[in-house]
This record gives sequence, structure tokens and C-alpha cells, in this order.
Amino acid sequence: MAPRVLISDALSTAAVQIFKDRGLDVDFQPNLGKDKDKLAEIIGDYDGLAIRSNTKVTAKLLENANRLKVIGRAGIGVDNVDIPAATAKGIIVMNTPFGNSITTAEHAIAMMFAVAREIPAADASTQAGKWEKNRFMGVEITAKTLGVIGCGNIGSIVADRALGLKMRVIAFDPFLSPERARDLGVEKVELDDLLKRADFITLHTPLTPQTRNIMSAENIAKTKKGVRIVNCARGELVDEAAMRAALESGHVAGGAFDVFSEEPATANPLFGLPNVVCTPHLGASTTEAQENVALQVAEQMSDYLMRGAISNAINFPSITAEEAPKLKPFVALAEKLGSFAGQLTDTGVKKLTITYEGEVAELKTKALTAAAIAGFLRPMLSDVNVVSAPIVARERGMVIDEVNRAAAEGDYESLITLTVETERQTRSVSGTVFQDGKPRILDIKGIKVDAEFAPAMIYVTNEDKPGFIGRFAGVLGEAGVNIATFALGRDAPGGSAIALVQIDGEVPAAALEKIQQIPGVKQAKALKF
Repeated sequence: MAPRVLISDALSTAAVQIFKDRGLDVDFQPNLGKDKDKLAEIIGDYDGLAIRSNTKVTAKLLENANRLKVIGRAGIGVDNVDIPAATAKGIIVMNTPFGNSITTAEHAIAMMFAVAREIPAADASTQAGKWEKNRFMGVEITAKTLGVIGCGNIGSIVADRALGLKMRVIAFDPFLSPERARDLGVEKVELDDLLKRADFITLHTPLTPQTRNIMSAENIAKTKKGVRIVNCARGELVDEAAMRAALESGHVAGGAFDVFSEEPATANPLFGLPNVVCTPHLGASTTEAQENVALQVAEQMSDYLMRGAISNAINFPSITAEEAPKLKPFVALAEKLGSFAGQLTDTGVKKLTITYEGEVAELKTKALTAAAIAGFLRPMLSDVNVVSAPIVARERGMVIDEVNRAAAEGDYESLITLTVETERQTRSVSGTVFQDGKPRILDIKGIKVDAEFAPAMIYVTNEDKPGFIGRFAGVLGEAGVNIATFALGRDAPGGSAIALVQIDGEVPAAALEKIQQIPGVKQAKALKF
């Protein structure tokens, strides 16, 4: 059966057609986002949900979304999606961060021109029959200094356009490297320096605890007198009451705001001032941008549901369509190695180290690591999944290390080793994928072994002494348990040995107890994969 996608907000017909052309079953209900009860009633029937800003994806809604695998937001902002709740259920959340970048950057430039030349007020005055030529005295932007706060995707486009307008551009962004700043032609500065020097300031940073109210009363006071401020990013970046006071006093000569702390903004401290230009969150509102993000989200969701490719996901590493089939067997291997280690771990875990050797080290190892962590945690936390696992591990204080090595040891093209460090011991398990695509376990605690994973297995550690295999097989025979495969390994003759045995069905608890009582047996554990 083809995956089913629900579109609950307005998306272009071309985007709907992309889903259909890719072989998905599409249900287009563009007004459903406003009816949360109806949405909650039917969401359980779909594998994908495509939205804009009207649909609110809450934790309560997701309780009913038992089939849902992906949420696609046509646009950059995902404020209307409960990311932690989606992550906990293993749902990929995608956005389209680049589809409206140019449109938003252009709007910021337009707002800068509008506030520099008082265009909206001059238009209203002229159309009212006044001819107030002397009232509207603007400023040039040529040779002025533009301060860009947040020089990422949109901010860098604004910087490029401003340089074309012969402005000087300075940028504050902790993640902007000196090399990238040099390539963009901007000067990287600290925030206080930007506030002190800029004639115009434009905000292009995401909303985080660090950036909330970045234009606070304190920071506004540090700006050059006569500065003009543009915000087309997030309303909460600005202390609106403090901004109004600065605009009224004349310290800030003008402001242009496309976003507000509460939207829809029917009332706001910034309204009603003659030196302020306001627009109703139009940053992404062009025909081209709306079409671009709709097409992009349809492509991304289709690629994931039909081919396993993940792009622009908020809560999982990206995987291309070409990488997905190569990764699949190694994801299964990583998950099973994690599960093997997790089923044998019953004390506090301090650290997990996943080592990738050979060709597998060139793949998207973050996705493999997520699978390994999920496999490891699942025996203890049954509802953990590949998407939520890294966050769950971090919340529990586990240190996760990834190690990549170009060459694998021995005769293997690829090797994955999972090392678990607990409060009492450190132990490792290694495996690979052979040409048949099946994951195999090759090494347990330094002892060589070669076994396929199977739904039901018994793992035994024992002293390497004659008679063990006969007694072990006898116990299972008496219990009516059939042995499918029997893999053995030892570190030295008469030393420590292991047995990894595939069985048909489950081993009864009484039989497992008898195995533990065989002379020389140190540990016997029933495993499920």
C-alpha cells in the first residue's frame, strides 16, 4: 500500500502533483489545520503530514499519530510543531530553510529603504492630497554601515545585497568563521562593537534563549544615535516597549518591523509612531517563495517516504537518496550491536564509543550512531527510537564518542565496534555486513566469533573445558528447544570461551537456569533481536 500524506494547509497544486507523481496517496484538505478536533480524529491514518503555519502539531495531536513518520513544514519556522514530542515518537520533522531565503532578504532590504526614505508615510500624505515635500527628509544608504546580527543563510544574502548597494557591512554571529566572513566581504565584530558603529541594524538570527531580546533596553542604549533598525526575523528578538521609548526619544531614528512578539499583531507598542514601518509578516510572501517551499517540502517528504532519504530534518542527520540503500544494512548492524550490548548491560553506563573502520567510516555515521544508541537503550527503555535516542542518552548523562578510521582491521572492508564503559567494566562487540547484506557479529570482548543475528539467541560465557557443549545441548533438548546455529569462540585453549546460539522459539526460564548451573558457566543470557 502506498504511503498516505495529509496536506492540512494551503499548498500549490504543483506540490500536490509531486506527491502523486512519486506514487504517494495524497489527501489535500487545505483548511483542516484550523479544525484541530477533526485533524486529531483522522491523523492516525497517515504516514506524512505537510503543513504551513496554520496547523498546530501539538503533543496531544501526536498521541493519535501512530502511523506518522514525517512532518514537512513548507517554510523555515517550526514554532507550530512540538519538536520534542515528535522526536519522542520517532517522527522526522523537516522544514524548507532555503526556499524563501531570497524573498526574506529582499524584504529586509525593502524595509531598510522604506524607513530610510519614509516611503509609507510619504505615500499616505501624498494620496491624502498633501504635498509635504519638505517634511520627508530621508537619508542615503550609500557608504553607511549596516550591522547584520546573524549572518547565516538569509543574513549573508542581505550582506551581499548591501555590499552591492555600496554599504559597509559588519556582522555579529558567533558561528561565522573568519574565512566565511572574508568570502562574504564583511567584517566580523562583537555585538557591542556592531551596536556602537552601525547606521542601520538588521536582525537575522533564530530565536534562542541567547538571542531573545537581543535588542534589549540596555543594548538599544549602546547603539549610535540616529540608528535605524530592521527586524524581519522573530518579534521576540526585540524588547518592543524599550524600542518604542527609543523611537519616541529620537535615539533610534526609525524602525521597520515585519514580525512581532504576538501574531497576528492587532495591537503592539510599535504601532502608531510616525518613524516606524510595519508589515504583517510578509518576509516569505512572494509568489516565487510560496511555490518554492511547497515544491521543496513535497520533494523532501516523497524522498523520505519512498526512498529513505532525509534532508533538512530538524531532528535527524541528513541522508541522500544515494546513501540510503548503502546505509540500510549498516543501520541494521549498528542497531543490533547496540541491542546485544544493551541486553547484557545492567549497571550505570558512563560512556558509549562507536568506532567505524574502513568503508563504513565514509558513510553518514551520525545516523549509524543514532541506530546504535537506540538499540542499546531499547532493552531498558522500550519506547526509544532512532530519532529520539541521542537526546535520551544525553538526558541520562551518557557520553557518546564516535571514532572513524580509514582502514579496517583484518580482512573486513568495514567494521563497527561498540564499546560500553559502565561503573564496573568496559567491554566491546564488533560486527560487519557481508556481501549478502546480512549483519554479522565477529568479536565479543576480544574473542573471535562469527554469527548472524537471529530473533532468539542464547549467549553463554564459560570456561573452555570438555563436556560443556554436550551438557548445554542436552538441557535444550530436554526442554524441547531446537538449536538452529551454534557459534563458538575462545581466547586460548582452556581459557575463556563464548557461545552464541540461535534457537527456534524462546528458551524457558527453567532451562536457562539449568544452563547457568552447568560447571564452568559464568553467564547465560537469552537475547532477542
